[in-house]
Amino acid sequence: MITVHHLNNSRSQRILWLLEELGVAYEIKHYTRDRVSNLAPPELLEVHPLGKSPMIELDGRLIVESGAIVEAICARHAAHMVPPANSDAYIDHMELMHFAEGSAMTPILLALYTSRLGEAAAPLHPRINEQLDSHFNYMEQQLRPSGHYVLDELSAVDIMMSFPAEVAMSQGRGAKLPKLAAFVDWMQNRDAFKRSVEKGGAYRFA
Repeated sequence: MITVHHLNNSRSQRILWLLEELGVAYEIKHYTRDRVSNLAPPELLEVHPLGKSPMIELDGRLIVESGAIVEAICARHAAHMVPPANSDAYIDHMELMHFAEGSAMTPILLALYTSRLGEAAAPLHPRINEQLDSHFNYMEQQLRPSGHYVLDELSAVDIMMSFPAEVAMSQGRGAKLPKLAAFVDWMQNRDAFKRSVEKGGAYRFA
C-alpha cells in the first residue's frame, strides 16, 4: 500500500493520476492550503522538514520530490512508461523529467510570488513573461505527433509535464498553444484523471 501526502491544488494531483492509471492500491492523507496565504499547513512539516507535497510512503520509506516519486512508482509498477536506459529516448526522458520541475516551474513560481507584490514587482514582469512564453512554447514543440512526450503512449514524462501544461491553460494560453491545449484536454478527460480529482478533492486547474 502506498500512502500519498496530498495537498489540495498542488503538484501532488499528478501522483494521484499516475496511481489511478496504474490501478495501484493507495491511501491519501489530505492537507489543505491556508485560505489567506495559500501556503501548505504546518502539519506537513511533521512529515518532512521541507513541509511540501507530494510525498509518498512506500515500503516504510518516505519519498519526496515529484520526479523521484514518479520514477520510483514506475520502476515498481510501470516499467513500460520509461524508455530503455540505453536509448536516445531515455535521454529525452531524463531531460524532460528534470525540465518539468526545474526550468518550467521557475518562471511559474516567480509569477505566482510576484503577483502578491503589486506594482513593486512591475520591473520583473517583462522578464518573467518572456520566460513563461519561452518555456511553454518549448513544451508545445516537444509534443510528438501522437500528442505525447517521449513515447507515443502515456509515459512518466506525460505525468510530470501535466502540471505546467495545466498552468499554461489556466493562464489562457490555449489559443497560442493548440497542441498543449489538446494534451491537457486529453488528460483531463481520461477516466483515471477524473477519479484522481474525485479522490483528491477540489482542484482548480481541472
